[in-house]
Amino acid sequence: MWRSSGKFVVAWIAGLLVRLLVLTLRIRFVDNVGILRNPHQPPLLWLMWHNRLFLMPALRAKMFPHRKGTALTSASKDGDWIAAFMSVFGIGAIRGSSSRRGMKAVFEMLAAAGDGDLAITPDGPRGPRYHLNPGALLIAQRAGLPIAPIGVEFSRAWRTTGWDGFFIPKPFAKVVITLDKPFHVVQTPTDEAFEAERQRLETAMRALVIQH
Repeated sequence: MWRSSGKFVVAWIAGLLVRLLVLTLRIRFVDNVGILRNPHQPPLLWLMWHNRLFLMPALRAKMFPHRKGTALTSASKDGDWIAAFMSVFGIGAIRGSSSRRGMKAVFEMLAAAGDGDLAITPDGPRGPRYHLNPGALLIAQRAGLPIAPIGVEFSRAWRTTGWDGFFIPKPFAKVVITLDKPFHVVQTPTDEAFEAERQRLETAMRALVIQH
């Protein structure tokens, strides 16, 4: 209990710092979904690359406070912290990856699909960077949710040395967030068709990347 409480306190402080940083940023939305005009649209499966994740929980809580959301996070210790951080912004977490709790996490995400938006970083938690792992496509197919890719670009940012080169925007940076038009996946009767659809989705996601 102490560890859990301590983790939430740290996450709450981190969330406060992110909120303060957001106040300094010059953010522009390119809304090809139309969700800013109509925030009561049916649930979507939001995809963003792992290294663009930093601002999204805080911005989602600010822009769409009434939309429920659940994100897929790693079952690792790092995933514990991410789950705690997202909880500060009212986002639920389902734990799992291709190496741990993979199929169980898929079923839990499918169960959550009827209760709000889903969010996945399809190249997380280990990469390779900008490689779309198949779980996101599998969930979209089985849940029947359209995918809304998110692109995020920064005029100035720090980058970590990890596998993904994680972006942390510098104060007063310009940020462009593209909410791309929904991507409707098709059902795939064969492994070859599934891989072709996975590549089609990966290409659409990569098209949103300017800074590598």
